Amino acid sequence: MHILSWNVRGLSRLEKRGKIKQLVRERNVDVLLLQESKRSSVDASFVKSIWPYEEMEFMGVDSEGSASGLLSIWRPEVFKLTDCCCSKNFVLLSGISSPSFMCTIVNVYAPNKGVARRKFWEVLIDVFPHYPSPWCVGGDFNEIRFISERRGCSRREKGMKDFNEFINKLELSDLPMLGRPFTWCNVVDGERWSRIDRFLLDSRWLEIFSFKQWGLPRTVSDHCPILLKEDERDWGPKPFKFLNPWLAHPSFMPAVKQIWENNQVSGWAGFRLMRKLRDLRSHLRIWNKEVFGNIDALLKSAEEELHEWDLQAESGSLDDAGIRSRREVRSLVWKLCRDKARLWHQKSRVLWAQNGDKNTRFFHIMACSRQRKNLLDSVCVEGECLEEHAQIKQAVVRHFSKQFKEC
Repeated sequence: MHILSWNVRGLSRLEKRGKIKQLVRERNVDVLLLQESKRSSVDASFVKSIWPYEEMEFMGVDSEGSASGLLSIWRPEVFKLTDCCCSKNFVLLSGISSPSFMCTIVNVYAPNKGVARRKFWEVLIDVFPHYPSPWCVGGDFNEIRFISERRGCSRREKGMKDFNEFINKLELSDLPMLGRPFTWCNVVDGERWSRIDRFLLDSRWLEIFSFKQWGLPRTVSDHCPILLKEDERDWGPKPFKFLNPWLAHPSFMPAVKQIWENNQVSGWAGFRLMRKLRDLRSHLRIWNKEVFGNIDALLKSAEEELHEWDLQAESGSLDDAGIRSRREVRSLVWKLCRDKARLWHQKSRVLWAQNGDKNTRFFHIMACSRQRKNLLDSVCVEGECLEEHAQIKQAVVRHFSKQFKEC
């Protein structure tokens, strides 16, 4: 899923709507959140001047005079609306995103004045319990979280405190901004910069989508577009990783021993070790796929089987063999749950957690956060920013080839 948020500062100019339409098409946007539309009314024909796809649904909030106004547009095949709510400062869309993910997407334009903005946070906090599915809040918040997110502007520590308290109460995550540090610039003197536009996500979004938040080039507005998207680039084969849950499988050690002993290699010791490890790695990939299996799929299947046994037990129709089978399946479910927790524990690399929080969702979030941090999204070569994976690979190879040649 790709979600784009942009304070466009008015939609009256045809060339501006054309730029937005082009950006939506180029970035393959599924959900578009626009702030400050400055339109007293919006109909389907007007929306089509912004939206490049045939299928669309939309919801807007009319502006008050020549200020404010919100517009949310989405692909119905990607997001199915089931409920909605709006005010002059937000449009809330609750529905189902493929694949079968219940979620809430909120388009916000926070007031400029501090007192009104504080009341707006309170409104969203009051609305929050009525829409319990995971929230994704995007838009212009007219506030920063940290001093480092503002340059050349006055500081408002009270506003930052209120904003951070709002984020904490809703338990939202603020993803790092890639591509640029600031999202707004004063176009008159170009000396005032702020990061007041962003996406805030419930952690359950990050369990489903490997989102990254990008600040795109500023073109027709003093705000830059913010794109929330998954990294769908093909980086090639994944490196081999040893998974700790393998050790708990009864056939793992015998399989390793058999592979190691049957692999006879000639040559000096270091060469033999290298070849035997390489062959073991290849066999373990096959063993993982054919024997160990996918933990999530196995756990889901075992839970469904346990549910069936529970229904029979509740009806009192279990014989001795059925009781034994139910006990075995229940043990399997617990074993798979432990294996899954160990797997995410390993991926998260939170070593202190072995004696602390064993929540698998926590480990999943930490692992995803680590993956986002470690991923090489782009490189700059002689002032040019490269984002395509093929170009990044070539640039990295050239760089290190040059370094090794010089050595």
